[in-house]
Amino acid sequence: MANPAGAPAVAESLEPEDIELGPVLSALADPHRRHVIHELVNDTDGSERPCTSFGLDLSKSTRSHHFKVLRQAGLVHQVDRGNRSGVTLRRADLDARFPGLLSLIGSEKES
Repeated sequence: MANPAGAPAVAESLEPEDIELGPVLSALADPHRRHVIHELVNDTDGSERPCTSFGLDLSKSTRSHHFKVLRQAGLVHQVDRGNRSGVTLRRADLDARFPGLLSLIGSEKES
């Protein structure tokens, strides 16, 4: 399906009822990915953030891999905006599927 000229490409996301605990926990097992989710949980406005804004000292390909894992697990929505990608937390979907999970991640002290 082609995007209208200038429209951002939206990466496919799982339906809320298809988000499963195993892949979510697997994605959160990595400290870099958990850091991203921690940052998003504690962003009170819930706005879209560039994927480069999380201070991950990783190569571009590794960073892309981590965001792909988060997206495939159903933790984030990702939008391609040409030369950058934006990411938002699927807060409502995750709170509905796994009540308390995001609060736990948000209250975790980062090392």
